[in-house]
Amino acid sequence: MNISVIVPLYNEAESLPKLHEWIARVMAEHHFSYEVIFVNDGSTDESWSVIEQLHQSDKAVRGICFRRNYGKSAALHCGFAVAQGDVVITMDADLQDSPDEIPELYRMITEDGFDLVSGWKQKRYDNRLTKNLPSKLFNATARRVTGIQLHDMNCGLKAYRLEVVKNIEVFSEMHRYIPYLAKNAGFTRIGEKVVQHRKREFGASKFGLNRFVNGYLDLMTLWFLNKFGKQPMHFFGLVGSLMFFIGFVAVCVVAGMKLHALSNGIHAMLIGTNPYFHIAILMMVLGCMLFLAGFLGELILRNSPSRNDYLIKHQLD
Repeated sequence: MNISVIVPLYNEAESLPKLHEWIARVMAEHHFSYEVIFVNDGSTDESWSVIEQLHQSDKAVRGICFRRNYGKSAALHCGFAVAQGDVVITMDADLQDSPDEIPELYRMITEDGFDLVSGWKQKRYDNRLTKNLPSKLFNATARRVTGIQLHDMNCGLKAYRLEVVKNIEVFSEMHRYIPYLAKNAGFTRIGEKVVQHRKREFGASKFGLNRFVNGYLDLMTLWFLNKFGKQPMHFFGLVGSLMFFIGFVAVCVVAGMKLHALSNGIHAMLIGTNPYFHIAILMMVLGCMLFLAGFLGELILRNSPSRNDYLIKHQLD
């Protein structure tokens, strides 16, 4: 099979028939063998009924339906797991991504040798203040931290070699950083293509400003796990040792002050009233906590066998 198209969606019943028709037309024009995997992320409208109807009329349509809303990362994770095409294309269901981009994305993977090609919506039709400006700041930070020179890392329209999606794990809200996940997995041939951004025809955007705050937090998590995930003591050991050393120095200062007072005949000095004593206790406790607790939470989370368990209500094959 040439292409798997994965479409995560939430309450997009109106746009699905047109999107399916558009994808099918492009595939027929270029004689691609393909499948379209719609992942219904707990929609409350008629999205799943529409997917079932499309499946009845076109066996190239497959579907996954979550019992509740898990988020885009979960939808992509499950879509990647069942994809069979040599090239995997992801796109949003709101008709803002154009299926006409698929042939060139496919060519860049199969002929130019890219592992991953990310779309760049150079001209956008979103609100400049609430979406475009935060997006530019976000992408500038992502380029700086990840070292991947993409203008729009979070673009939903991407193409992957099948091997890539089978060797990365998308969880939490890490779909924003799939190129970074691919790079960390050893897939370094990452390209970019200017793609068309279309105005939304139906409904409203499902994303709020909080995604940018969460995005920065997720970026820091990925950076930390990539740098220290295999050697967590390289970070926590250093910081914990520094804290413990500061506490030890403070203890020595307090002890020195007490001995100095005794040598001068002052016996009423109480260590507990000395601020250095409290600094010593605080720093030594913090040092121990960093050793024992700081990285354990991340390690437990990353090794949890149920982290990517999602309740699937229906599945069409």
